[in-house]
Amino acid sequence: MDESSKQQVSLRGASAKEITRNALLEKVSHERELRSYTRRAAAVAIFIQKVWRRYNVTKKVAAKLQEEWKALVNHQDVLLSSRWVSSSLLRPFLFFITHSATVNQKLRETDIKCTLVCFKILLESINSTALEKNFCSLASGTHEERRTWLYQAQKMISICLFILAEYDNTCSGNQDGILLTTLAMRLAVALTDPKGWKSASNENLRDSDSAVRELIKCTVTGKSQVYNSIRRYIIRLDAGSASRRNCGVQTDDRFLITASAITLALRPFHVVKLDTNYPCLFDVQDAAVQYCILLLTIPWLSQRLSPVLLPALKHRTVLSPCLKVLLMSKEKIFLEMPKLDLSKIPGCCTEVIPCVGWALANIINLATESVNDSVNPGRFAQDLKCTLYVHVVGIIAENLLVMLDNVGKTRKESHEYIDTIDDSTEAVNPGDLGNEMNRSLKISYIDLLKPVHQQWHLMTLLAKINKDVYIQGIGTSSPNRSPPYPGNLRFLDISYFYSYMLRIFSSLNPIGGPLPVLNMLAFTPGFLLDLWGALEISIFVGKNHISVGDMPFRSGTSGSQNDASFEKKQRKIPKDTGNKWATVLQKITGKSPLDMDHTHSTDDPPKLDQLDGDPCDSWDIEPLRQGPQGISKDMACLLHLFCATYSHLLLILDDIDFYEKQVPFKLEQQRRIAAVLNTLVYNCFSHSNGPQNTPLTEAAVRCLHLLYERDCRHPFCPPDLWLSPARTSRPPIAAAARAHEVISANLRSGDALTIPSMGSVITTIPHVFPFEERVQMFREFIKLDKASRRMAGEVARPGPGSIEIVVRRNHIVEDGFKQLNTLGSKLKSSIHVSFVSECGLPEAGLDYGGLSKEFLTDISRTAFDPEHGLFSQTSTSERLLIPNTAARFMENGIQMIEFLGRVVGKALYEGILLDYYFSHVFVQKLLGRYSFLDELSTLDSELYRNLMYVKNYDGDVKELSLDFTVTEEILGKRIVTELKPGGKDVAVTNENKLQYIHAIADYKLNRQILPLANAFYRGLIDLISPSWLSLFNASEFNQLLSGGNHDIDIDDLRNNTRYTGGYSEGSRTVKLFWEVISGFEPKERCMLLKFVTSCSRAPLLGFKHLQPAFTIHKVACDVPLWSAIGGQDVDRLPSASTCYNTLKLPTYKRPSTLRAKLLYAISSNAGFELS
Repeated sequence: MDESSKQQVSLRGASAKEITRNALLEKVSHERELRSYTRRAAAVAIFIQKVWRRYNVTKKVAAKLQEEWKALVNHQDVLLSSRWVSSSLLRPFLFFITHSATVNQKLRETDIKCTLVCFKILLESINSTALEKNFCSLASGTHEERRTWLYQAQKMISICLFILAEYDNTCSGNQDGILLTTLAMRLAVALTDPKGWKSASNENLRDSDSAVRELIKCTVTGKSQVYNSIRRYIIRLDAGSASRRNCGVQTDDRFLITASAITLALRPFHVVKLDTNYPCLFDVQDAAVQYCILLLTIPWLSQRLSPVLLPALKHRTVLSPCLKVLLMSKEKIFLEMPKLDLSKIPGCCTEVIPCVGWALANIINLATESVNDSVNPGRFAQDLKCTLYVHVVGIIAENLLVMLDNVGKTRKESHEYIDTIDDSTEAVNPGDLGNEMNRSLKISYIDLLKPVHQQWHLMTLLAKINKDVYIQGIGTSSPNRSPPYPGNLRFLDISYFYSYMLRIFSSLNPIGGPLPVLNMLAFTPGFLLDLWGALEISIFVGKNHISVGDMPFRSGTSGSQNDASFEKKQRKIPKDTGNKWATVLQKITGKSPLDMDHTHSTDDPPKLDQLDGDPCDSWDIEPLRQGPQGISKDMACLLHLFCATYSHLLLILDDIDFYEKQVPFKLEQQRRIAAVLNTLVYNCFSHSNGPQNTPLTEAAVRCLHLLYERDCRHPFCPPDLWLSPARTSRPPIAAAARAHEVISANLRSGDALTIPSMGSVITTIPHVFPFEERVQMFREFIKLDKASRRMAGEVARPGPGSIEIVVRRNHIVEDGFKQLNTLGSKLKSSIHVSFVSECGLPEAGLDYGGLSKEFLTDISRTAFDPEHGLFSQTSTSERLLIPNTAARFMENGIQMIEFLGRVVGKALYEGILLDYYFSHVFVQKLLGRYSFLDELSTLDSELYRNLMYVKNYDGDVKELSLDFTVTEEILGKRIVTELKPGGKDVAVTNENKLQYIHAIADYKLNRQILPLANAFYRGLIDLISPSWLSLFNASEFNQLLSGGNHDIDIDDLRNNTRYTGGYSEGSRTVKLFWEVISGFEPKERCMLLKFVTSCSRAPLLGFKHLQPAFTIHKVACDVPLWSAIGGQDVDRLPSASTCYNTLKLPTYKRPSTLRAKLLYAISSNAGFELS
């Protein structure tokens, strides 16, 4: 056998498998962990056994003690004494009852019976006049007795609070529970009231007071959780008084329990004197902190308690410490409040009303009182420190707004997330399911804030202002806004108060938003004047926001105090009126100088040649050139409050008050206000550094729009005022147009205020750009739109692919409606028109743009004629057009109105001017703006005069026998419309006559024409984007549509005319032409322009914008040379090519012949067949 194949045998025997080093270490570690686990398991088992044995032994001991205790108290021969109560009654009782309550978290039936017995005996002892029988006598005994009494009293109060917290007042059959809770509260009150102890005497009263103070200190600062227990009890009370009356539990029992609970809650405020040198002051602060966190955050606190108990909560010894501690410990309190859980309270939702919101409402309710007096319906609580109240409410309101903003942002992010879910997935937002409940909650909450929007509230605060510091610190701002003079109430503090209230009502009031507060502020005498006076001093006198607290201030006179300073700082110009200024106003507004005389009867604008430098500098307010980011927090608050209040007042301020009576402000002050807001808003959008002050910006924009629209209707400001902020920073027209389009595209659903940019300036305040530039922007928008449509393959110019229509001249409206109404936005494409004459024959001529222009002007002239029935004229001298209300009852009336909107849109889109003006009220509807009372004078001057008669009627309006109805005659029928539900049964009285006047105006200006205006608007926006229209006001819209209401400028036309075919500017016939048309009447010149261009209006910005240019083409005709002085002149008539704006003019030799032939041609209206 081969040696290599031999089996090798180990002589040392079998060996263990070798293990690596790492495996060995791992094995050793595992064994160590196993031994450690075994030791810990054994220790845990021993500990569990200890706990169980302890529990079991304690349970047995407690049961045994309870049995022995029952036998003891049931023994008839018990001798009642204070020491027996402490050692034999309370000591075992506290042991077994505490064990039972801790283990079971409630009292068993046997425990309740024992507790009832103990409470009765203890109350009997406390009420005993014998010193040796009274348990409370131990509080003034030896040191050991006092220590024992304090411990046992503290334990007993804890048990009482435990019973109170677990008490269920909805259970009517639980008589033992009612009795137990009643006795518990009686006992707790008795233990904390040394004056009720029958054993207390003058000798031991000091010791008794000291013991009670120590007891209350332990109760408040210890683990007894007195305020938490009281909170749990009060939350279970019904918030509605009706439901409380219907409750099964007797009112007397619950009132006793509630009154005792409130008494116990107020003990720390009453027992400990509020003296800064008193050693227990910090105990009061601790109690006040818990009171604010746990009790003042209870929803509907005042409504849950009996009115009899509220004066105790409103007492200065309770309310003042709470307000002070809210100022001193606000960080701690606001940190703890959000931790409270309101989810178990019926009808409450922390996301809708946070705990800090309920604290705000409760403080306002506790600080105010309702009085059954029509003259003075309310007042502040007696001895209330209004300065403290205003500051505390301001701090809480500011914190609430921060929380509401955070909740709003969270909801927005949640909605954005839901929007990203695929459309096929049915995503249900849980928040939407409770919308109705949340709305009801908000209505109930806002009702609690009713005192702040009552006039007595504001008037009382204003009356308490120290006039020496009326506007102290307006220009300065600090993070905490601590008042520079504690104890003095400042106007700025009141401004913060109501600024916050406006924002809270805007967020939480589902019915009317901030209207209740705005109504009160706007109609409080002198408040708006004082508010503007504070701002005026801060802006125009306090340069660089320097505080002006040392300046005297008189309420109601601020408007005129600082005129001289303003003149000096802002370089105001002397009062004068010049022809240059009138010319500028006439060009901008389209009004004659006679119309302007009444406007500036009080304070006329200055002459331009008197200005020192650029006139726009006077209206660009330097302190506001950085927008909201460049002003102090105080000034932003004042501006927000002023803008919100004044914009509300402007809604109902009529022209007589504004222009003639000049209330509340003089016209000079109105101009300053407009300049301030114009500068602020412009710089808000033009500066994009930092976050925007949205409430201030929104209020300022709204107020600025109202002032600007009033100025457009009846000017009181120089044109330079509106243009001044952007005079040096306006972008090029094309760039501005593109920025505007980007903003409009990105914010279809949203708010232009969120993106500060030049595009937002154009969207929000386009008036800072001159009218001419806005017209060019409008044309740039159309140019961009046409370019995008060409890229999409649409036909935008005359030629193949155009929309072809055939129109009979004597049925132009019907044929146009039938063929074009269904096109919608496709009407933007080029249309090719073929006319059929009155004889029924096709007219000669090809449409390269001229016939379509003629079609639009002719169809509009016919359709807008009042005899056609779709539109009527206003009763004013201007005879402006407005939809006829009877059109709703005509066949296809609404559809025809919508079609005419498309006709107007097509004219604007193609730059064709039409021959009519719309009513200002109607244009306001197209621009999405509301019309107000004074605009009724432009619609029906007689009705407006009658309403003003009713408004100023000195007698009893009932004598006029008016009701809340309006009667109209439509198509021969009298139709009565109620201005409000049941209006026919509501008589107009002196109390509601203003409501009646505004209801009539609202019906005439808004409700009556709204369906027709909406139909016209639907047609108009098929071709013209609403964002394009927003560039113009009502007057400018009419100018954009129809040009200026003035004669054709012959010099402008001559300077922009081309000559072809052999003519030149020096040709004899050309000279005769200009001589002849210079002698035409304005109407004849318009007819000539229509003959050549198909439009009777001159281009909006002059003939340099007419495309193609106005052209005079030579038509050579052979005539004798002496025809100029006699004989036969040229017999051929002039003709035109409207597609090319060309007048084909024969070589006339005599001016009389040229005039006669030209007048005949332009008056024939015969199309292309004439020549």
